[in-house]
Amino acid sequence: MTIKVGDKLPQATFRVMTADGPAAKTTDDLFKGKKVVLFAVPGAFTPTCHKNHLPGYLNNAADIKAKGVDAIMVTGVNDVFVMDAWSKATGGAGVIEFLSDGNGDFAKEIGLSLDGSGFGLGTRSQRYSMIVEDGVVTALNIEEGPGKADISGAENLLTQL
Repeated sequence: MTIKVGDKLPQATFRVMTADGPAAKTTDDLFKGKKVVLFAVPGAFTPTCHKNHLPGYLNNAADIKAKGVDAIMVTGVNDVFVMDAWSKATGGAGVIEFLSDGNGDFAKEIGLSLDGSGFGLGTRSQRYSMIVEDGVVTALNIEEGPGKADISGAENLLTQL
């Protein structure tokens, strides 16, 4: 069943890169007591994700945070090392938190996994964005297909804050 507005995020563990190497962060660590914008991509460095989706959030980060958002986070079914390299390659480090959902557990748990095996990508996350307040989804934008980033883009999300 797909997560919907009003639902609490399930307990999940992401991997993030720290100065000491990879570390685990739970949904409670990341979302409890905070207003967070979370968006998901099918894959770091893939064309739409790299050239369209992530740049929109980087370009609008100050405006998003000015609306009372504590953190902007991106997740993808990539390992923590790829997510870390992507954060550095895009200038996103320190602006957006990059969360590795390496096995796709979070994407599956919220009903937003994507079968990319036809393209050699295996299980991935659908493209979406959401606003999460104290662990509860208050807005959710799911793209119709992986090659678009309009509904889930930063510009649309800004209108919901």
